[in-house]
Amino acid sequence: MLRYSTLLATALLGLVLTLSSCDLSTSNVSAESSKADGRVYSNYEMHIQHGMELFNLHCASCHGFSENGIGPNLTGVTSEVEKSWLVDFIRNPIEMIQDGDKRAVKLFEKYKTYMPPFPSFEDQDVEDILAFVHKFSQGAKRSKNNRPGGILNPIAEKIPVSPLSLVLEEQFKVPASSEVAPITRINQMESIPGGRLLLHDIRGALYEVHEDQTLSVYLDVSEQLPNFIDNPGKGTGLASWAFHPDFQNNGLFYTTHSEPPNSEAADFAVPDSIEVTLQFVLLEWTTNDPAASIFEGTRRELLRADMVGGAHTFQDLAFNPLVEPGSPEYGMLYLGIGDGSAALRGYPFLCDNTSYIWSNVLRIDPTGRNSTNGNYGIPPDNPYVGVNNALPEIWASGFRNAHRITWDETGSGKMLITNIGQHSLEEVNIGIAGANYGWPYREGTFLFDPDANPELVYPLPDDDVGYTYPVIQYDHDEGSAVSGGYVYAGKAIPKLAGKYVFGDISLGTLFYAEIDEMIAGQQAQLYRLNLMMDGKATDMTEITDNNRIDLRMGTDRDGELYIMAKANGGVYKVIDCVEETI
Repeated sequence: MLRYSTLLATALLGLVLTLSSCDLSTSNVSAESSKADGRVYSNYEMHIQHGMELFNLHCASCHGFSENGIGPNLTGVTSEVEKSWLVDFIRNPIEMIQDGDKRAVKLFEKYKTYMPPFPSFEDQDVEDILAFVHKFSQGAKRSKNNRPGGILNPIAEKIPVSPLSLVLEEQFKVPASSEVAPITRINQMESIPGGRLLLHDIRGALYEVHEDQTLSVYLDVSEQLPNFIDNPGKGTGLASWAFHPDFQNNGLFYTTHSEPPNSEAADFAVPDSIEVTLQFVLLEWTTNDPAASIFEGTRRELLRADMVGGAHTFQDLAFNPLVEPGSPEYGMLYLGIGDGSAALRGYPFLCDNTSYIWSNVLRIDPTGRNSTNGNYGIPPDNPYVGVNNALPEIWASGFRNAHRITWDETGSGKMLITNIGQHSLEEVNIGIAGANYGWPYREGTFLFDPDANPELVYPLPDDDVGYTYPVIQYDHDEGSAVSGGYVYAGKAIPKLAGKYVFGDISLGTLFYAEIDEMIAGQQAQLYRLNLMMDGKATDMTEITDNNRIDLRMGTDRDGELYIMAKANGGVYKVIDCVEETI
């Protein structure tokens, strides 16, 4: 861990005063000259997050990006002042003033105080702070309004560290699907009806995981689908899959994948004036033999949608595992769909509107035929059936990126939907039919304004009505993208009973909350889990030898938990949970 001197607060104060001195700008440089003079800032999320942690800890109470407060507004500062000057000033502002630097002297005359030098501050720390300031500053410049009151640190309290440690054991490595990082794009591992364990790589391969921990390809959609694409990454490729609960008899399963724009006519098209980046497609596959080790059969298209951008696209496919044949819920397929980046590309009306498919969780009958295109069915108990100008496929709305959908199989039956946030909050939600979870006007339990700085959230208005809020949230001091998990349903680890275990994609951090405390309208207490492997304390960064983990979670037919990392293709089983004793 880095040790930060109390001088840091004063040095950073000097930094922000300097950055904000719009009256001291020396030139209006172009993007090309910015690169030439070294004014390049990291866009790596881990650097930005570390910079934000430092800023929130020492500076956020005085300085922001939307208005002057105790300290000045920082909007545009990284474009107006040379990066090399900023770094030198942080290192030794007194020396620069004494040497007669015109900008430094003018600052001293304005603020009537010396800023102490901070030569021991590590180079990467300075880079991270500037990366953070640059990102937020650029967000402010792009905003359509200068909304005051933005909150840099929505949740000041740190997540407590639990005395519990998950004990991991490496099971296998997924074959590399690329020579460049990430070498795999592991995304989902679950058992299917009949108990077989499947895992997929977004680049197209759906594997079966055998008892001896070897893998074999059950289906490679990249070979089956001529228009399949998995570039430019992010939300593209083989996004998800789900096997019908009666798969052993009917042989049906479902996948979603991306194709280039205008590959076919879209069932859900954006207005003509909006450019399309790609299309996403939901397919039904019918295998000739449900017991076969390699897929042979047919496929048909159920629906196709345009996407404004290549991120926040089609996400999880899932059937409710808790229902029996004869129930209205049996065989109903849920599909999480993100906003396709529409909100921040200037089209928020595509998201906060049940006339459109984006930013919603859909619920359809894949074997029915009463949809508009005649390829699937509309469940009659969906909340928007019969509602004017609303799509009857929609089950719940208001998601930026409805990443994972699972159910508590241990008793409560709660449906859990994770939602990846913009820059401030990560969410876990209780799924409720007809609920609106707020995007793009809410992020977590805060107001979001798509016309303001997208790196900020704001206090809720006094007349706040109509939205459903998460039961778990954490801010970007603790992570940057929530990866869905599971309520532990196994028998091997009693200490995990009743716990919803999930993680953060980028950092690879693991968390848990008690499922009994996850109640609509309330916030459950969240805890951070420790990790052990090979008899010693560790973390996913050390395990994968990588700073970005790209963590995913999986489960097997016995309800036991697995941790997966795109960083190295590793799959790790949770084999125990030990408690530190004092």
